[in-house]
Amino acid sequence: MRRLAALLWSQPALLLTLTTLFWAGNTVAGKVAVGDISPGLLTFARWILLSLILPLLYARQMRDAWQTLRDRWLYLAAMGGLGLAVFNLLFYFSAHHTTAVNIGILQGAIPIIVLLGAFLLHGARITRRQVLGVIVGLIGVITVALRGVPTQLADLSLNSGDLLMAGACILYAGYTLGLKSRPAVPGIVLFSYFSIAGACLSAPFAVTEWWAGSMIWPNGTGWIVIAYITVFPSFLSQIFFLRSVDLIGPGRSGVFVNLTPIFSALLGVFLLGEAFRLYHGAALGLVVLGIWWARGASGSAERS
Repeated sequence: MRRLAALLWSQPALLLTLTTLFWAGNTVAGKVAVGDISPGLLTFARWILLSLILPLLYARQMRDAWQTLRDRWLYLAAMGGLGLAVFNLLFYFSAHHTTAVNIGILQGAIPIIVLLGAFLLHGARITRRQVLGVIVGLIGVITVALRGVPTQLADLSLNSGDLLMAGACILYAGYTLGLKSRPAVPGIVLFSYFSIAGACLSAPFAVTEWWAGSMIWPNGTGWIVIAYITVFPSFLSQIFFLRSVDLIGPGRSGVFVNLTPIFSALLGVFLLGEAFRLYHGAALGLVVLGIWWARGASGSAERS
């Protein structure tokens, strides 16, 4: 078992694939949660649970790491509060105001923002092959978003939901880039502090929902959604993503975000009964090809 776990921990492609699969499940969970728990409370619930559980499991490691982290409190607040909690809030709220077409296209911009940010902030070299991979992957994402009908692109129009999702993409790209300068502490310890920051910054939004009378307390389905997103998208995905950034850097890790809309479509087929179309298969092939190219098999890509 330990050998299997060690093998998994050394395979960034597998870790990132699982990461995006869990994130795609978060999209389905978000749809299921409508009417069963309000977005602000859902976001707060996922981070408050982690901020209570993780310190119990890793109290000694967190105390040991605090000497290193206490001067980086602003970094912890920005990464956990903005990069995780506010990203979640914007994502959930945007889904109430814009279309899946718009969200799909905007999510596909995250790898481009990451690669550009890695170049501007860290001086990372961006090869032609990486650029081509991002473009090909983005075409795959757009194919899913447009459902294989390019003429729908002309019908797109920006609204408040689009702007919220654009902000969410920028925040998560910033989170990915921020991992490049993470303190020298174990990933699980760092994530534990991120969770505390996420809980603190998402709390006012839940309170605002309660004050405005728009809070929806979770029913049975709502608690199932909370359990899923706490364990998988909130915990395992973030740990896997942290490890992957350690192994291959933020630029190439960010490219895998393109898999999320693809997995969302596939999960929709199996869990929500949606039909599988030819364009799903074509888009999946494009995204996988784009990831293969953008991973920078040559030694030119950046590493943490």
